[in-house]
Amino acid sequence: MSDIKIIALGGVREYGKNFYLVEVNNSIFILDAGLKYPENEQLGVDLVIPNLEYVIENKDKVQGVFLSHGHADAIGALPYLLAEVPVPVFGSELTIELAKLFVKNNNSTKKFNNFHIVDSETEIEFKDGLISFFKTTHSIPESLGVVIKTDQGNIVHTGDFKFDQAAREFYQTDFLRLAEIGKDGVLALLSASANATSNTQIASESEVGDEMNNVIGDASGRVIVAAVASNLIRIQQVFDSAAIYGRRVVLTGTDVENIVRTAMRLKKLTIVDEKLLIKPKDMAKYEDHELIILEAGKMGEPINNLQKMATGRHRYVEIKKGDLVYIVTTPNVSKEAMVARVENLVYKAGGSVILITQNLQVSGHANGRDLQLMINLMKPKYLFPVQGEYRDLAAHAALAEEVGIFPENIHIMKRGDVMVLNDQGFLHEGGVPASDIMIDGNAIGDVGNIVLRDRKVLSEDGIFIVVITVNKRDKKIVSKAKVNTRGFVYVKKSRDILRESAELVNTTVENYLQKDNFDWGELKGSVREELSKFLFDQTKRRPAILPVVMEVRQ
Repeated sequence: MSDIKIIALGGVREYGKNFYLVEVNNSIFILDAGLKYPENEQLGVDLVIPNLEYVIENKDKVQGVFLSHGHADAIGALPYLLAEVPVPVFGSELTIELAKLFVKNNNSTKKFNNFHIVDSETEIEFKDGLISFFKTTHSIPESLGVVIKTDQGNIVHTGDFKFDQAAREFYQTDFLRLAEIGKDGVLALLSASANATSNTQIASESEVGDEMNNVIGDASGRVIVAAVASNLIRIQQVFDSAAIYGRRVVLTGTDVENIVRTAMRLKKLTIVDEKLLIKPKDMAKYEDHELIILEAGKMGEPINNLQKMATGRHRYVEIKKGDLVYIVTTPNVSKEAMVARVENLVYKAGGSVILITQNLQVSGHANGRDLQLMINLMKPKYLFPVQGEYRDLAAHAALAEEVGIFPENIHIMKRGDVMVLNDQGFLHEGGVPASDIMIDGNAIGDVGNIVLRDRKVLSEDGIFIVVITVNKRDKKIVSKAKVNTRGFVYVKKSRDILRESAELVNTTVENYLQKDNFDWGELKGSVREELSKFLFDQTKRRPAILPVVMEVRQ
């Protein structure tokens, strides 16, 4: 009997950052290697990846990375993983090409080329498991679920999916294959949960296409479409509408340009005539009613760029009277306030706004009924809800109980939990490091909670700098305190506070210099403590205080 462990390094109790390990005897199979984009409070952070410490420590056991689809939440952490653990990467043709974009753009992995294209007919035999794949429906072509066949039964990872009976080619689910996998026997199902709290019927993509045609067909001026660059089904629908109404499509971002060109080259994105695509510099050659401007990027980027358009700060486009802004992405909860602000700015600039969610329930993720259908097709003994906040995982668990999964066979994991199979089923046996690793520029992991806390203080209360020079031997101040501040108070109206602060620092330093023992850290701490009390009493604010104490030696 094989020793089996399931570990989630990300993708549980959070959106994005999908990264799951299935350990069979001495083999580790990695299911997705994703990132997530930072929350609002993660100031200055570019992206977040899982802690890879456990994988690096056990890199000799890793057999490969098996990708479900080409979104950043499934492939974005690949460069950071492959820099430390250069193992084979498997995925569909489009998924692999998009993964290469991530990998080649990273200096540490740009020479990596151990990629392997698979499809729903592929089987790969390893010492401790047979890997196969099945077609699923998502908002990007060629999404795949992954099956690891063991002597205990199949372990299945659905990846992000939904069911859409009207899905077009490259997006269709293979229902027969799902039933075959279920008949073969599923030990554990790792099933995505991002839309588990909803039982509302999701609009089919044919309905979405009709809705987009109606909106774009009724527009008399420019149509500015805001979408996520990797949502290729939505971009395909923009191209379809452009062809119907004789409009040209302008791509305004590098991300969407790379993704669209890659998908077109692989014939996974079709366009009736490449002349339909024009460069931003050529917009002036066309009338407003002949243009669709596709503003696409990562997650919240399209919304941020709409704000720039509405305030005249965008590189190519300024919203004007007659423009229609069509938001065809579904903003997450954290972005709702921003969307409302951007709507207001668009109207002030003379445009109007339509959200696709006003008339349709749109999602690339399975709702509650779809999740139950997946469970009924797979008939798993154990369910591991993944990809979602805790409320989503808990809702998925409740849905599973409704269709007959025993509560004790449903496991809502935390990041880093190690679930081990024994005679009693899967039991929690300890954990592995699974903290967030934050990427800021080229730096990996040097931004932690302390740095974020300092950035939050700086963003809210600013910084207060004081410089003083002393002669430690003579126990006297050589140059009295000078203060400066940024983001704390308006200097011209707060001269009294600054003057009194300098005097307080002079007094504090003079008193400290009279002590027998001298410690630079203790001196700076005394200055910081006294200043902090004084400034809070005067302003009810707590700026970051940076004391600079210099020494003169005679």
